[in-house]
Amino acid sequence: MTGPGGGLRVGCWDVPCRPASVSRVRRMVRDTCRIWDVPGRMADDLVLVVGELLGNAVVYGRPPVMLSLWSTGEELCVRVTDDGPEDPRRLDLGPAAPHGRGLTIVEALADRWGVARAPGGTGKTVWAAWHRPAAVVPAPTASARAPNHPN
Repeated sequence: MTGPGGGLRVGCWDVPCRPASVSRVRRMVRDTCRIWDVPGRMADDLVLVVGELLGNAVVYGRPPVMLSLWSTGEELCVRVTDDGPEDPRRLDLGPAAPHGRGLTIVEALADRWGVARAPGGTGKTVWAAWHRPAAVVPAPTASARAPNHPN
């Protein structure tokens, strides 16, 4: 979607709480990056971070799981929300460990990231954000709509 006059672009999806949903959503995020003219490396980083955050939400969180993306002239952001009670945590694992590097990857790729607890203590939103240099941000167009739902 394109916001009135401000260049805000937003995409929101309810994501089925199944690991198989992650790959479908990653493809939709890739399509959204193309539509929004997100530069190649930034799009790659965003898609990888979305996969890591969604993977954590569908494996360790609780439904409902929601994904939102937004882009302004200065920033590109992703939020993954689930109803799980525990915050994600970074693990310090050896090089042979098959899992557990998601937040380390998020921290390495995003300019900023964090966790916001839902009011009332149940649920959380894990977010990541990137600075978007003005030179790579195109003017909003009518085609700036995000692709459809992941189902």
